[in-house]
Amino acid sequence: MLQKTLEDPWSIMLVASEQAQLMANLAKLINASKTIEIGMYTGYNTLNMALVVPESGQVVACEIDDEYVNIAEPFFKEAGVEDKITVHLQMCIKTLGRGLTLKTLKMHEKIGLHIKHRERWQPITSVLWSGKVVDPAPDDLTSQALDKLNKKLHTDQRIDLSMLTVGNGLTLAIKRYR
Repeated sequence: MLQKTLEDPWSIMLVASEQAQLMANLAKLINASKTIEIGMYTGYNTLNMALVVPESGQVVACEIDDEYVNIAEPFFKEAGVEDKITVHLQMCIKTLGRGLTLKTLKMHEKIGLHIKHRERWQPITSVLWSGKVVDPAPDDLTSQALDKLNKKLHTDQRIDLSMLTVGNGLTLAIKRYR
């Protein structure tokens, strides 16, 4: 799967293997039985999550490009996790609007969506966006949205943050006890 993804012209969207490993370990740490992947691309991180959730676990993956779903599905089958993964080929807001209850939530914030849930922590990927968030171009709406998200998180007194420079950046936002 990794090799196939690296051959794609948009392979810059691939989550770093270290980041995928950390996300899988965090899911194991909290005994996640359900995860969601928003913008699964070729399914590399989706596959990593499916490998660590229990047999009865579920990974919901949202993707808008059927080309990437077609790349991912044979790898899901080869790994024996296709029954744990449900791919929604639609905008994530339609899937999330169905009221899914999730123990862990992986958010791909390039879509400009901030999701609140009951858990104490929230992993957020791609927060560095190849460094473009430092001084976003006026026409780069994705970088501008990420810059705003990063600044909002930085000033939010309800959470503690850890931003890792692994891959394209990973932020762990943790709710403070009151």
